[in-house]
Amino acid sequence: MLDERKQRILQAIINDYISSAEPVGSRTIARKYDLGVSPATIRNEMADLEMLGYLEQLHTSSGRVPSSKGYRFYVDGLLPHQEMSENEKALIDKWYKAKVRRVEEVFQETAKIISRVTKNISLVLAPQLSQAAFRCLQFLPLDGRRVIAVIMTDAGFVENKIVEMPDGATFEDFRRMSNVINKVLAGHTFDMISSESLQRIRDEIMDSTLYDAALELIHRSLDTEKTERLYLGGTTQLLNQPEFRDVGKIKDLLLMLEEEQLLKDILHAHLGDGLSVTIGHENKYSGIQDCSIVTATYHLDGELLGTIAVLGPTRMEYGKAMSLLSYMNNNLAEIIKQLRW
Repeated sequence: MLDERKQRILQAIINDYISSAEPVGSRTIARKYDLGVSPATIRNEMADLEMLGYLEQLHTSSGRVPSSKGYRFYVDGLLPHQEMSENEKALIDKWYKAKVRRVEEVFQETAKIISRVTKNISLVLAPQLSQAAFRCLQFLPLDGRRVIAVIMTDAGFVENKIVEMPDGATFEDFRRMSNVINKVLAGHTFDMISSESLQRIRDEIMDSTLYDAALELIHRSLDTEKTERLYLGGTTQLLNQPEFRDVGKIKDLLLMLEEEQLLKDILHAHLGDGLSVTIGHENKYSGIQDCSIVTATYHLDGELLGTIAVLGPTRMEYGKAMSLLSYMNNNLAEIIKQLRW
């Protein structure tokens, strides 16, 4: 444990480094922060903090910068609780109302909002269709030979697929088929559709050609939409961060951001954790060990849906990122519900 004076000095150093991106010296802390001690005392305390692993000195003549351990102590014990202002909340709500008309757009716009507010990379992991519950199927006539199948899930996702009508089938046959499928599958998750349910659909449709069309439609939904959707925002924001003026660092990070499955794995590691902060070397992936990730998981009707995250340098504004994700996390379900009905 650090005594109160060391904690106050560490807090001042981290606050200053977050805002300036420059190594912090004892005279800077003494001049800018009213700590009631001399620069010499601050210098000695900084030396102790470095020895304890909370600070690092990049060069012998430079000031100190926080280490991953220092940031962890700061986030866990020194960071004051921060709420978004009513004006900030109103601007976000206005953005959603102006930009979002379908559930899929919620996640796209959420990624944009997070990156613009935090000036870092945003990651939004949307739910798997196979884990979403079937809500309804509707057919719309396209022409004399084709119909549009519209599949909706309980999470509000809408999938549109063009289906060829078998020889001899009419649009009324497809409407009858949708009524049967809706009655049998309503409330079932896609990955839990049983052979008994399919047999019941077959028995009620009483037409093997129509049943084959229905089965193909269900299989196509599972095959094409069974993985989560990852929305990424603000990649270019990192180019403005001083930490990534090093071409090697930004190159490694940009290459990692092209690995969609890796990014999903990173978010999966925090699925169900609530609001979580992973700092620097706590990340097991080498491409982001100079970064921190703030994640939050969101729910709908008590069911876990996915993850939203901020990825940025360890010098990120943790308070802003955490308050934003907390607000978004609490409001995503309500926005989705409003669009569903």
